[in-house]
Amino acid sequence: MRWIILTGFQMLAKLGFLGKSKAKPNGKKPAAEEKKMYLEPEYTKSRITDFEFKELVVLPREIDLNEWLASNTTTFFHHVNLQYSTISEFCTGEACQTMAVCNTQYYWHDERGKKVKCTAPQYVDFVMSSVQKLVTDEDVFPTKYGREFPSSFESLVKKICKYLFHVLAHIYSSHFKETLALELHGHLNTLYVHFILFAREFNLLDPKETAVMDDLTEVLCSSGGRGGGSGDGAGSGGMGAQNHVKER
Repeated sequence: MRWIILTGFQMLAKLGFLGKSKAKPNGKKPAAEEKKMYLEPEYTKSRITDFEFKELVVLPREIDLNEWLASNTTTFFHHVNLQYSTISEFCTGEACQTMAVCNTQYYWHDERGKKVKCTAPQYVDFVMSSVQKLVTDEDVFPTKYGREFPSSFESLVKKICKYLFHVLAHIYSSHFKETLALELHGHLNTLYVHFILFAREFNLLDPKETAVMDDLTEVLCSSGGRGGGSGDGAGSGGMGAQNHVKER
């Protein structure tokens, strides 16, 4: 049996300039919302491939559903982690004092379920550490022949996808200028489209959870996720494929 892991998002670890989160509510009438640069047509058209992602996310007939969820979830985790790493130097406790996406603030919940207010880099660190622990746990993401997925597997995948969405949304909301300066917006858009369409295909994200980025999702995911034009020139080779074979 095989885990088909779809790759193709070739991330470049570069550096850029600082972008800051939106101001916190202070009881006063909110100022006019800052224009969202990531919605500008010249940037939303940018992709590293013009592949039809709606076809890419469909479960192949010869692949078990849980294996498909496991392999893709693991891949998305690695690529979201790589994408965040390109701007992590600028996502600091001082610049991003809360884990915010537009006007929505996220809190981490510890192992006891206690809500923890933390900075964006702390939140992302919690996300990446907890997801890394899950995807490398043979009892949760088995790779050896004969090992079964746990009954709670789908709910764990949904939890992982929720956290990965938070990270992607934060990059767009607070660090798109840096991403643009690094010329990595095509990579970010491609990753976002693939991730959202995969989550939709298997109902892995609550629409209420993703509503904060509905404007971006509507623009990027129309027409099957195609960019509607040529890419930004990076990764012109398109999506690659890598096989992760279960041990027998």
